[in-house]
Amino acid sequence: MRINHQQRILPVSLSSPPTIKCHIISHYLTEQSQPELQRYVFSYTITIKNLGRGNAHLLKRYWLITDANNKKMVIEGDGVIGQQPHINAADEFTYTSGTVIETPVGVMQGQYTMEDDTGNVFKVEIAPFRLAIPNILH
Repeated sequence: MRINHQQRILPVSLSSPPTIKCHIISHYLTEQSQPELQRYVFSYTITIKNLGRGNAHLLKRYWLITDANNKKMVIEGDGVIGQQPHINAADEFTYTSGTVIETPVGVMQGQYTMEDDTGNVFKVEIAPFRLAIPNILH
């Protein structure tokens, strides 16, 4: 009995996919908030760093925002702040945006959908980060 082994050649990518890291800072905006109306306004500044050797194009965003009453709000759409930035290897993109919640504490988390130079689409998870008025949590 003769066994016929077929050899398969798999494509190999010579470039590595982008390695994306996000650094986030949130701020409570006292002047825009109205606690008596359960309106707490926060800004957040996100720096998206491309630590890899490949370029990345930010296509979409997805956010899940949860307040202290467990009220959830989903925000999704194309790009960020009206842009779909291209982030070259070893470069970064920083933007500031904001959100409004009904409690003095909340949390945001989400993901970016990105595409590399070869057309591969990938997700970048954004770990939960806190929205809180100053000195409310220790």
